[in-house]
Amino acid sequence: SYAELLGVFFDIHDPTTLNRQGNDVGTQYRSAIFVADEAERSIAQAAIAAESMRLSKKVATTIEELDVFYPAESYAPTFMIDTYTPVRLSCHSR
Repeated sequence: SYAELLGVFFDIHDPTTLNRQGNDVGTQYRSAIFVADEAERSIAQAAIAAESMRLSKKVATTIEELDVFYPAESYAPTFMIDTYTPVRLSCHSR
C-alpha cells in the first residue's frame, strides 16, 4: 500500500535534516514526498505526523505535486542487489 511505501521511505533516510542526507548537502538531497492526488496527500500528511511523533522531532519532509514522472532505467530494479556493499547501505537511519 501507499502507507507501507511511506513507512519504508522513512526507514531508509533521516527525514529530520533539511536539504541534507549524511555528508551530502543541497536541495537535491531534500526529503520530499511527491503526490499524484489528494488521497496520496492525505496519507502523506498522516505519515509525516506519525513519523514526527515517533521521533519526537520535527520532520523536514515536504509534500510536493508530482508534475512529471520519468521511468527508471532498465538496470534500476536490480541495481542495489548488483552493487551491494555494507558501506553502500550505511545511510539508513534505523
